[in-house]
Amino acid sequence: MKKTVLAFSRVSPEMAERLQQDFNVIIPDPKKGDLNEQFNEALPHAHGMIGAGRTLGREQLQSASQLEVVSSISVGYDNYDVGYFTERGIMLTNTPDVLTESTADLGFSLIMSSARRVAELDAYTKAGNWTRSIEAPQFGTDVYGKTLGIVGMGNIGAAVARRGRLGFNMPILYSGNSRKTAVEQELGAQFRTLDQLLAESDFVCLVVPLSDKTKHLISTRELSLMKKSAILVNIARGPIVDEPALIAALQNGTIRGAGLDVYEKEPLAESPLFALNNAVTLPHIGSATHETRQAMADRAYKNLRAALLGEKPQDLVNQQAWKG
Repeated sequence: MKKTVLAFSRVSPEMAERLQQDFNVIIPDPKKGDLNEQFNEALPHAHGMIGAGRTLGREQLQSASQLEVVSSISVGYDNYDVGYFTERGIMLTNTPDVLTESTADLGFSLIMSSARRVAELDAYTKAGNWTRSIEAPQFGTDVYGKTLGIVGMGNIGAAVARRGRLGFNMPILYSGNSRKTAVEQELGAQFRTLDQLLAESDFVCLVVPLSDKTKHLISTRELSLMKKSAILVNIARGPIVDEPALIAALQNGTIRGAGLDVYEKEPLAESPLFALNNAVTLPHIGSATHETRQAMADRAYKNLRAALLGEKPQDLVNQQAWKG
């Protein structure tokens, strides 16, 4: 008898078709009524779940009595209660590695667009303000040869660092829980404490996972340590930055600017950030390319299928939940 899979976010028609080859598939449909009601009605029947963007823990999954695996179409898993999953013996999988290069591209595009004021001057041009050669008030700052600080030298951090070092001859500093000797040898990267990195870097790129330790890792004190000419880029998770503190720092000229893809509250419909010319604000698009989203979906499908067929999935987050 086929097991049942519940999609807890939108999936492509191609994904739905692949799932239906092996499983009974439930996909909540807004045309059929409230999505949350459909989700809750389906939970007791679900052996597996696949999707992204929904908080899942004890409160949400109490009625999911048959649940074996949640396959997240994401790298981050801070919106899942991993401890509860493990307690229940529910496997959690994610999709690491496949979005590394796309997210690094996005991170470096935020460095470039913030430094050269791309979004601001695009709006300036389209508004008809370009009536003569631009002068100092519209000037940006160079990227080539400037110091790039990476907070969290994991795969994505290292990919951003390679772009900076090999493409723009940027000295690389990094901070984190451990030394990364391979990156030091490859790129000449130098380890610093967070405070040292903030004080020395021209660009600070945040690439750490969200945890109790990293929530509001960057707040008023940390921003005050940065150069007035520095730019902060966040492609990690919104709550790593104390958003009101950042807004104040941008308004007061404590730092030059910020390039943001993530926020404390998402989606972000309104914010003081939108009124700031020195803030580039994107709608969480780190992995949003056709190629990467397809690769993430493929990886999530393979993880889900393996788990429900009794095989250990490739990207198991909570190893203790594996009963094999």
